[in-house]
Amino acid sequence: MPINEVLTDENIEEQAWRALEKSILYYQGRPIGTVAAYDDSVEALNYDQCFVRDFVSSALIFLIKGRTDIVRNFLEETLKLQPKERELDAYKPGRGLIPASFKVVVENGEEHLEADFGEHAIARVTPVDSCLWWIILLRAYVVATKDYSIAYQPDFQNGIRLIIEICLANRFDMYPTLLVPDGACMIDRRMGIYGHPLELQVLFYSALRAAREMLVCKAHQDCKGNQDVVAAIDNRLPLLCSHIRQHYWIDINRLNAIYRFRSEEYGKGAVNLFNIYVDSLPYYELDKWLPRKGGYLAGNVGPSQLDTRFFALGNLMAIISDLATEDQSQAIMNLIEERWDDLVGDMPMKICFPALESEEYRIVTGCDPKNIPWSYHNAGSWPVLMWMFAAAAVKTNRTGLARRTIEIAKARLSEDEWPEYYDGKKGRLIGKQARKYQTWTIAGFLLAKELMDNPNYLPLVSFDELPPEAISRACEFEVGSVEPYIPR
Repeated sequence: MPINEVLTDENIEEQAWRALEKSILYYQGRPIGTVAAYDDSVEALNYDQCFVRDFVSSALIFLIKGRTDIVRNFLEETLKLQPKERELDAYKPGRGLIPASFKVVVENGEEHLEADFGEHAIARVTPVDSCLWWIILLRAYVVATKDYSIAYQPDFQNGIRLIIEICLANRFDMYPTLLVPDGACMIDRRMGIYGHPLELQVLFYSALRAAREMLVCKAHQDCKGNQDVVAAIDNRLPLLCSHIRQHYWIDINRLNAIYRFRSEEYGKGAVNLFNIYVDSLPYYELDKWLPRKGGYLAGNVGPSQLDTRFFALGNLMAIISDLATEDQSQAIMNLIEERWDDLVGDMPMKICFPALESEEYRIVTGCDPKNIPWSYHNAGSWPVLMWMFAAAAVKTNRTGLARRTIEIAKARLSEDEWPEYYDGKKGRLIGKQARKYQTWTIAGFLLAKELMDNPNYLPLVSFDELPPEAISRACEFEVGSVEPYIPR
């Protein structure tokens, strides 16, 4: 940027758009995605690849601006990378998975795409969220273009079914939630989120709703064999919704109830269904931190586990997708407003709060030097979350809060060269290992501004609430009553 250039809103947006255009990845002459970061100052490693989760924010802003070709190309090419056959080799990706990322490789003058399902990733983590984001993005494309024909194509119908099958398959679990390993989502390093982390449950819920919309078309031949899959989705959705709303929710009233739980209960009359031990939770810290009219969805729930950390992506997407009730959504926004310095600070916004510190940090993260307290996934600040906060603000009619975050980001992001994340309790430090010109930081900023200016774009990622009667029926089920889906 020239020294004498004044940083106006128009200049910042122009810079962001130039950087986003520069990040576009081409394959056989067609745009098919965006690289994770375009930072010439450091070794590329895998930041020169297109990550499925990273591309979502870029794809949404492209859809809004009418650049639908790049999104369609992305959906078609990633679908081709999806394994369609069962593999006997346990080191091969399972049927139905969507890769975490892909890159363009040139051999003997010919281009082809090389997918990474986690086999090249640090710690070989499995990208569970890629499948879910892919379905959510496909539905966004259909909503934006009104082109339902793409979803009804046989290969897309088969791709959706394969993803749903792998999500609803028989497993060693009796909850309606997804059981996943640590590092299987945006938090892709060891952070103690193994089990049933909120982020993946909310994406799972959104993907089920999106899939159901695209699998049902009585007039279309390729939808006629979907009855069993749709029935399985209809069975799981209300159970999942009820489970999350009831068992993950924390506010002062719920905290009081948990505080008086008895442990080691047995049988159908048990109140403490997950056998949460009172002394395992930081009651007195939560008592000070929780506003009277605030609340949030816990990070994880499982056997003797209630992770009381606040995870931003899961809570914000729960609002956007209507997984959270209207009252819960307002309570989450109240919490963010009341605890602004903790959750937003000087750069929106914290991926989670609070950070793991001292012995807990060493045990849970394995002394991960990138996840030191208040850095990276361990309570670092991620500007990409701005677009989800903006969408949640539109959904709850709290747009003033989102405009505050945009103003905070606008004052720094361009000057700081669009970093991947920020460090420190208030997000004042550019991340120690953060890449500059991180594409989803750029796209997240542009998308947040667009949602503020044009709230009518919210339906790209939002849903209406499930019918109340479906939720009330689900509440009658015991934990563990979910019926498995058995593909034919």
